[in-house]
Amino acid sequence: MQITKRTIIKNGLAILTLASLPRILLAAAWPQKAFSQPAASDALTALLGTDVTTPSDRIDLKLPAIAENGAVVPVSVNTTLENVESISIVVKNNPRPMAATFEIPSGTLPKITTRIKMGETSDVIAVIKTPDGIYSASGEVKVTIGGCGG
Repeated sequence: MQITKRTIIKNGLAILTLASLPRILLAAAWPQKAFSQPAASDALTALLGTDVTTPSDRIDLKLPAIAENGAVVPVSVNTTLENVESISIVVKNNPRPMAATFEIPSGTLPKITTRIKMGETSDVIAVIKTPDGIYSASGEVKVTIGGCGG
């Protein structure tokens, strides 16, 4: 078997294309407009088409009452709502309020745990999208040292 320069280049380009495919697919699905909005209502509207949510006691939002370091605030969201399509986290007083959004595949347990950044004391809102509506739960986190820079 003879390996030519052309074969090496062709195989190299194929590998490079395959390696960049996940990044291209993820970038296409990333809701950039929602994450760039300076107001919580605008971020929700950009992501979900509306900022109107229904408060629900079927959402369990776990937050610390006080976060000593706003750069690493633990957040857990769990729900008993059915057919959850997405779970999003909004920090009302952050310069960019949309902190995270997770698509929940069908048949998956609707539970997420993450860490977010908070610039100051603020309400943190968990927003759950289902085919039946958009639901929310919120809680306040007092931040002693902010974690966002503008």
